[in-house]
Amino acid sequence: MSTIRITKQFTFETGHALYGYDGKCKNVHGHSYKLSVTVIGKPITDKNNVKYGMVIDFSDLKKIVKEEIVDVFDHATVFNKNTPHIELAKELKQRDHHVILVNYQPTSENMVIDFAEKIKNRLPANITLFSLRLQETESSFAEWFASDN
Repeated sequence: MSTIRITKQFTFETGHALYGYDGKCKNVHGHSYKLSVTVIGKPITDKNNVKYGMVIDFSDLKKIVKEEIVDVFDHATVFNKNTPHIELAKELKQRDHHVILVNYQPTSENMVIDFAEKIKNRLPANITLFSLRLQETESSFAEWFASDN
């Protein structure tokens, strides 16, 4: 049986700020992120299996990515917890804002690495995360490939 890649796309809105950055992104701002998740595996060959012919049911992949990424990051503001932004984060949390503190600079590059780990940990044993593409703007994106790691 052939090995097949399937991709599901997601969108979410997230704000962030890059502490210490020398451009506009040092200010709190947001993006309409587009995340493409590609997994690889062999289609199920058991004709008695309700998922016969599928690598993974798109709804199963959707559940994983929504729980790990979309539902967590959508309409949140992300800050590096190891910067003075921690004070702003505390103030926003006190005002009932959804704030995520991470241990990295919240660039698209670092976020896609974080997302890859979260998704890999939830996939069934016979499915492998092949790649992620996190699009920050219409013309800018970061990609993660398992083959590079």
